[in-house]
Amino acid sequence: MHVPDGFIDLPVSAATGAVAAGAVAVSLRGARRELDERTAPLAGLVAAFIFAVQMLNFPVAAGTSGHLLGGALAAILVGPYTGVLCISVVLLMQGILFADGGLTALGVNITDMAVVTTVVAYALFRALVKVLPRTRRSVTVSSFVAALASVPAAALAFTFFYWIGGTTDIPIGKVLTGMVGVHVLIGIGEAAITALTVGAVIAVRPDLVYGARGLSAPLKLRVGGELVDAAPASGPEPVAARSTRKVWATGLVTALVLAGFVSFYASASPDGLEKVAADQGIDRKTEPHHTADSPLADYGVKDVGDARISGGLAGVIGVGATVVVGSGVFWVVRRRRTAPETAPARGNA
Repeated sequence: MHVPDGFIDLPVSAATGAVAAGAVAVSLRGARRELDERTAPLAGLVAAFIFAVQMLNFPVAAGTSGHLLGGALAAILVGPYTGVLCISVVLLMQGILFADGGLTALGVNITDMAVVTTVVAYALFRALVKVLPRTRRSVTVSSFVAALASVPAAALAFTFFYWIGGTTDIPIGKVLTGMVGVHVLIGIGEAAITALTVGAVIAVRPDLVYGARGLSAPLKLRVGGELVDAAPASGPEPVAARSTRKVWATGLVTALVLAGFVSFYASASPDGLEKVAADQGIDRKTEPHHTADSPLADYGVKDVGDARISGGLAGVIGVGATVVVGSGVFWVVRRRRTAPETAPARGNA
């Protein structure tokens, strides 16, 4: 789904760039309300984890693969505004360091992969958890459905951008059929990864899942033959519940293993967009990437001959760079939120 330079003309690329910039600006303000002292350090980790999982292409049809987009996962774990920022950081790192996704198409990619997937997924997720029983299982089920819907939604968004600004003359019906058809299949993989990840985090630390806040039903006690809500537990919160160090360390190690080792076994088949573009001729005017000479281009380390080592090192570097940049962004966002609260009050002159 990473759109390269040359698929979409410059006017539409510029317009989507403005949309993406506006969405990021709004998300920076919204993320201040979503992040707290426990979740802020994890937002950068979520971005790094999504970067790592996006390296794991999985087969979906003959000669076609797919990979996680991550909008649904990020929105459910850390909130929709923070989720947009997470995916934007990932796309920025991929475009600059790894020549994956065009730079002039960065606005298209952020609008499509960060904004559309996050908005569609989180809106559907919230609608589902409101009507389903208020349990942890409902969060996992809702995350599956939301992630499944987000991928063909992104395919529809790309088709719209191509319809108004495509650089090749291909019947839009063929593009629509090809894009939506293959991305429905990719959406199944997206849904499985999202639900498994959300379910795993909820199992150990439900308090860290943004989409699960306030969803646990209160404990019921039978009094006089009737069920009544039990009084909430009193006393200080356990230290284990407040600390995120173990979760952060476990998540980082997992991301490093996925990007540094498991990625070598990912499918080498073209992803959904690449396959449709080649089959339909959308890629006839593809332009060379502006950072094609990057030492990490195509997810390999330049001058390292062994493909396994080269790809693994590139993945580890990518995870490290993403977690550093992402954590820096969210630290600044969190700091801006707390600054007014901690500023000393001025007395009357």
